[in-house]
Amino acid sequence: MPVDPTLERELAMFAGGASVVIGLDEVGRGAMAGPVMVGACAITAGVGEFPTGLRDSKLVSEKKRLALDPLVRQWGVIAVGAASPQEIDQYGITFSLGLAGKRALALLFEAGVPVGQAQLILDGSHDWLSPALASPLPITTAVKADQNCASVAAASVAAKVQRDALMAELSVGFEEFGWASNKGYGSAEHMRLIAEQGPTVHHRVTWVKK
Repeated sequence: MPVDPTLERELAMFAGGASVVIGLDEVGRGAMAGPVMVGACAITAGVGEFPTGLRDSKLVSEKKRLALDPLVRQWGVIAVGAASPQEIDQYGITFSLGLAGKRALALLFEAGVPVGQAQLILDGSHDWLSPALASPLPITTAVKADQNCASVAAASVAAKVQRDALMAELSVGFEEFGWASNKGYGSAEHMRLIAEQGPTVHHRVTWVKK
C-alpha cells in the first residue's frame, strides 16, 4: 500500500539551518523518444501543508496529476528542465539527467530562488546531478524520495505533466508512433513502427538501435 509523502525530511533540513529545500525528480528516463526531464520544487521554512492527495506521479492517474499540477505550482516554486534526445545520444542518459537538473535549477534561480543557499533532495541512490554543476551544492540522495518527500513528489507531478503535454505536441505529424498515449516509451506497437520506419528526429537513436 503506497505511503503518503510527508515533510519530515524537509522540516529536518529547515531545523538544521536550511533556508530553502529543493526536491528533484526525473521523468522520461527509460523512454525511446522525447527528452528526459527533471522537475524541481523549491520550498522555504514556514511552507504550508502540501496539496491533499499529493503522491509520486507514477502512483496517481493522469486525471489526478492534471488536477494536482496547478496546486503544487501554487504550493512551491516549480521548474522543469530538459535534455534532448540528441544530447542523450551524445552524452548518455546519466549526464543528460544532470544537464536537465542543472537547467531546472537555473530556471528556479531566474524565478528568484536562492539556489546557492539551498539543500537538495534527489530521488534515488545515485547523485547524477553534481557532475553537471559548476559549483557543488549540498545534495541528499534518498531511495523512494518521490514517494516519501512532499517536495520531490511535487517535482515529480509537475515534470510528468509537462513532459506528457510535450509528447502530445511532438506527436503532431508522427501520429502513427502513438506518443500522445505511450509518451515515447517502448510499447510493442511503438517498437514495431520504429523497426519498420526507422527513428524520427525525436527518437534516441542510440537506444532504438540497441
